[in-house]
Amino acid sequence: MSDPVPHYVSTPRGQVRIWLAGEGPNLVALAGLTTAASGLARRLSALCPDWRVTVVELPGIGGSSTAAGETVDDAARTLADALAWLGDEPLVLVGSELACAVVSPLRTVLADRRPVTTLFVGADTATAWAKAGIEPGDLAPRQDGTHLQALWAFLRDRHLLDPSNPGLPATEGEPLPSDTELSETFVAAAVAPHRFADMWWACANALRGAIGTGVTTVSHTADLPAALAGLDLPTAGTVPPRTSPGPDGTIWHEYVETRRGRQHLRRAGAAGTPLLVIPTGGGSSAQFAPVVTGLATGRQVFAVDYFGNGLSDKPAGPVSIETLAEDMIALLDAMDLSQVDVWGSHTGSLVALELAVIAPDRVRRLVLEGPVFISQDFQDDLLANYFPEIRPDKWGLHLPLVWNWRRDLFMYWPWYRVDRGAARTLGVPTANELHKYAIGILESGETYDGAYRSAFSYDTRARIPLLERPALVCAGPDDMLKDGLPEAKALGPKAFVTVEETPTTVWWPDPEPAAAAQTLAMYDAFLTGAAS
Repeated sequence: MSDPVPHYVSTPRGQVRIWLAGEGPNLVALAGLTTAASGLARRLSALCPDWRVTVVELPGIGGSSTAAGETVDDAARTLADALAWLGDEPLVLVGSELACAVVSPLRTVLADRRPVTTLFVGADTATAWAKAGIEPGDLAPRQDGTHLQALWAFLRDRHLLDPSNPGLPATEGEPLPSDTELSETFVAAAVAPHRFADMWWACANALRGAIGTGVTTVSHTADLPAALAGLDLPTAGTVPPRTSPGPDGTIWHEYVETRRGRQHLRRAGAAGTPLLVIPTGGGSSAQFAPVVTGLATGRQVFAVDYFGNGLSDKPAGPVSIETLAEDMIALLDAMDLSQVDVWGSHTGSLVALELAVIAPDRVRRLVLEGPVFISQDFQDDLLANYFPEIRPDKWGLHLPLVWNWRRDLFMYWPWYRVDRGAARTLGVPTANELHKYAIGILESGETYDGAYRSAFSYDTRARIPLLERPALVCAGPDDMLKDGLPEAKALGPKAFVTVEETPTTVWWPDPEPAAAAQTLAMYDAFLTGAAS
């Protein structure tokens, strides 16, 4: 049995992420708020192997975090749009725990076009939470990161405690999640924690009233096969549409299946010269949104999550700059792009360089921001000390590690050298900005360091002389790798390499607006050829 496949459905109300598995009649499930949609999809596909399982993330959660849906009725309208591709095919609609509140209004919309059989799983648990007034409270990001631990503890307690008597541990219920499974749920909820809290409140408030009539209810997911027995629905034939672009100036998400695995992209623009944005290592490409949107005029821009980072698959083997460059070639092949411009930062600049060296026909022009030129001694020191082990812990003890590690990265270079002489002048980012970085690392999990480490093992000095494509090598004034620019100028082929300092680093938190605009203009001029 293969793992469920994630897919983004673009709607006028934002993107909704669904998880697909198996073949057979349509079994559509709305994931509740205490189990990740991906985990529910795995469980349902194992329990119901003769059904085509589609699990939907509620608006505000995980890959649906930007979709509209402040009330259960509003969420139902968004999900109806996201499921329009089902056409008039009959289906079984399942609500899990708090998502039962959204099933009733969604069923009303869907039943206009096809027969809908409705099942509730765990509605008694969700109703008990609602009647007890159990809610997550204020989850707004805090400078000390404790909002993450509050969310973790809240989710864990929903599995451990009796919903009718939350002062006692529950003696029955769904199987208790592993640390990894709880982390999967937590990360989806934590993408937009205020929206998780709002959706919890909206669903709980709706469940304080009647939950609908004509609905079969079961207490546990394991009871579903018996409830489905005897239903005679035709085999599903429709497939979800290809992910379509979002409105101009906005980020939209897409998964691309390549010969090396499934990669997650953040995109902007739908036409024009393709521009591949290759990020730093460690987290996702989320922080590169200013680059993606800032260069999208007249271009189709896409930023990639490395394998092992963000929302892409885990790597199939050891990671190096060379394997990452091969991953980019596989991505371009899958997207049917014969040639692209490339913008890369730090680790990404090295991947872009290697890509241009091994496949110069695939690259037109490059921007290389902050390529790594450091001494062997410093490389050894970084590889020995820079990367803490990050592993989900049942009490959430990994969360302050991630938060404070990422926070210290902005204050000291390297982060583990906490002294006055190592202090940086960037300033501590806002809690919201730190939250974005932390989520990228938590999405990456135990493989967060693969691409990141590779930057400190790559021989930039040996590879940059081989460059035969026009490249702008640059760095902002506060970039810790700016000192490498003189070496890039000395070693890079003068016919191809231009070296300049940029006014700022546009993707770092809160850059000065005029400096950011000037920096983006420099990138744009070089990539269009106006600066050559």
